[in-house]
Amino acid sequence: MGILKKVFLQVIPSLLILSFIIFCLVYVAGDPASMMLPENATAADREMLRDSLGLNDPFLVQYINFLTDLMRGDFGMSLQYQQPASDLVMSRLAATLTLSLVAMVIAVVISIPLGIFAALKRNTFLDFLISGVSIVGKAMPNFWIGIMLILFFAVVIPIFPVSGAASPLHFVLPAFTLGIALAAEMTRLTRASVLEVIEQEYVQTARSKGQKEYIVIGKHVFLNALIPVVTIIGLQFPQLIGGAIVVETVFSWPGIGRLLLTAMENSDMAVVQAIVFVIALITITVNLLTDLLYRVLDPRIKYN
Repeated sequence: MGILKKVFLQVIPSLLILSFIIFCLVYVAGDPASMMLPENATAADREMLRDSLGLNDPFLVQYINFLTDLMRGDFGMSLQYQQPASDLVMSRLAATLTLSLVAMVIAVVISIPLGIFAALKRNTFLDFLISGVSIVGKAMPNFWIGIMLILFFAVVIPIFPVSGAASPLHFVLPAFTLGIALAAEMTRLTRASVLEVIEQEYVQTARSKGQKEYIVIGKHVFLNALIPVVTIIGLQFPQLIGGAIVVETVFSWPGIGRLLLTAMENSDMAVVQAIVFVIALITITVNLLTDLLYRVLDPRIKYN
């Protein structure tokens, strides 16, 4: 019941607000009829097209029509590609989701062991080294990391391809570019979370009972320290998709990030609408799944 209430009280209203914001942004962006017609079109041609598209209807009627089409997954036709915007976006979405998932896996594999190790070696040289590298990794912008990786691993040492998505090797450079900054942030968070949990009384009690250190860390520290890490994973995954716009451009990756940039350059608003809505829908879905995972990690957490 808690999840159903969350869906009705948070997810559906969020989607309605989001649809209204997207519609308003496109409504004030310009006249679609002028963008669709050639420069020598007459005013009569423009009015005829506006009538056929429903652009002369009142604002509220246009929004209800937009919302109705949205519920059917219809975002209109792409001006640039002359095909349904939803089909265009869905054909590119898998490439972006796969790249983001691989980047997330890389970030988790790197950050959680390093964060735990830094916390267990608190105030030592290794702790300062890991913390310092994490700060540097967080400070570096994605496009710079991508360019440096291309220089080292595609130009100086030609190991990995720099563009396209034809083989698993094509994932390496763009996935590391996306994953490094996230790994840096998650390392710092994991370290802080472990340090907080390790001082709790139940951890000290477990040690006083003579439990082995790896059992104390694995059973009492790791699982309890994982909740804030899960939070940051849930929050960062949609940002990975958003950050993919730059990375996909640098590596010519055939995903929705690169498609969004091209659509904005050509004022292809149907495609822009579809991509923004899909990214927002993924964000809401991931947040909902994160809440479900909280309950798995800590059964004491109640949705209400």
